[in-house]
Amino acid sequence: MAIPVNGFSKLTKDQKIEWLAKNHFINKEEGKTIVAQYWNSDAKLQLLHDEFIENTISNFYLPLGIAPNFLINGKYHTIPMAIEESSVVAAAGKAAKYWQQRGGFKTEVLGTEKIGQVHFMFYGDNSKLETFFSEIKSKLIASTNDITENMRKRGGGITDITLRNKASKLNSYYQLHCTFETLDAMGANFINSCLERIAKTFKEEAQHFSLFTTEEKDLEIVMSILSNYVPNCIVKASVSCKVEDLNEDKNLTPKAFAEKIVRAVAIANAEPHRAVTHNKGIMNGIDAVVLATGNDFRAIEAGAHAYAAKSGSYKSLTHAEIENGIFKFWIEIPLAIGTVGGLTSLHPLVKLSLEILEKPSAEELMQIIAVAGLAQNFAALRSLVTDGIQKGHMKMHLMNILNQLGATAKEKEYFVTYYKDKTITHSGVISAFNSLREKDAS
Repeated sequence: MAIPVNGFSKLTKDQKIEWLAKNHFINKEEGKTIVAQYWNSDAKLQLLHDEFIENTISNFYLPLGIAPNFLINGKYHTIPMAIEESSVVAAAGKAAKYWQQRGGFKTEVLGTEKIGQVHFMFYGDNSKLETFFSEIKSKLIASTNDITENMRKRGGGITDITLRNKASKLNSYYQLHCTFETLDAMGANFINSCLERIAKTFKEEAQHFSLFTTEEKDLEIVMSILSNYVPNCIVKASVSCKVEDLNEDKNLTPKAFAEKIVRAVAIANAEPHRAVTHNKGIMNGIDAVVLATGNDFRAIEAGAHAYAAKSGSYKSLTHAEIENGIFKFWIEIPLAIGTVGGLTSLHPLVKLSLEILEKPSAEELMQIIAVAGLAQNFAALRSLVTDGIQKGHMKMHLMNILNQLGATAKEKEYFVTYYKDKTITHSGVISAFNSLREKDAS
């Protein structure tokens, strides 16, 4: 049972591990050994990882895989993917090869606008507030000049500030809605710093506005924070080909295959229960590249799912249609990412992943990430409407089951061959494994 502890953050790393071992590990020494096994042998590198977050005790590794053969806008890319789920990387690579032979992926960035908001309460005359805002808007922007100077030199910065009246949703609630261009930086710290300065200036100026009553001058700044919902920071990725070129499935005609894909997407648009799983598969590909490149996959997830519900009903992030004999499949998704700052310059594997991608700009990385999501979705739908999802997934999962059972290299080789023409189930693998062990023991 967990017990409270005071001053935990002030303990040394070894003291923290001792406390955990004493109070939480079932086997104290085994737990300590596992924690230590995942440290970097290079002390300097381990210190770097220790300082990424607070109260670090060890490193939690994820496999870093590679999906080659992505033809994007006529150029080949090898995409790094950090993920623990079986079949994701294989599916991405399979989709890349499929569309490589049909013209590849096409992408375009539709917008790069990012958003931050100052949320405040105003107890007074809305018309006076609007007059006040119009008079001080330029001051609000100017108050951030020292923060935005370098960004402005590169062509970014604050693009606009608008006053929004949200009192119909929450009594007396208003916001300063601020838009930004942050170029190759994700820009979270930059945006939040600007917002806090804008809020401070807004509050100070209100104290001296002659039309405000005493109560109106005392407007309340609630918080200043960026938004991870960025509906104008959008990228589109697509594939298309003649319907007759969709000819790789032996059990379906190209026309039937295309229609099944279109119908599967239509179901995800009609049924939120399916849409959530449909979009989860898209995020398998997107999150894996976001993580490999040192970006914030939680922010991307939140923004993507909000975008999927923008109509008021949760829907598919991908679209499919057949028009004039052409099959079209595409995704439009908000992706606020960066290629400079944060972990991009600190984490050695993030730097290496960006090298694998040939050091893309933020806009280029947006396009690559969107392609990874589209490829993942196509691979999933292709399986679902043909052989079913489990056939390919369980082949990849077989190795995980065998590792859990402690299979030797020879036993793994045996079962890979054994299950080439058989259905794989968790219980079936366990039964076959135990039978083999019993046979070998007799």
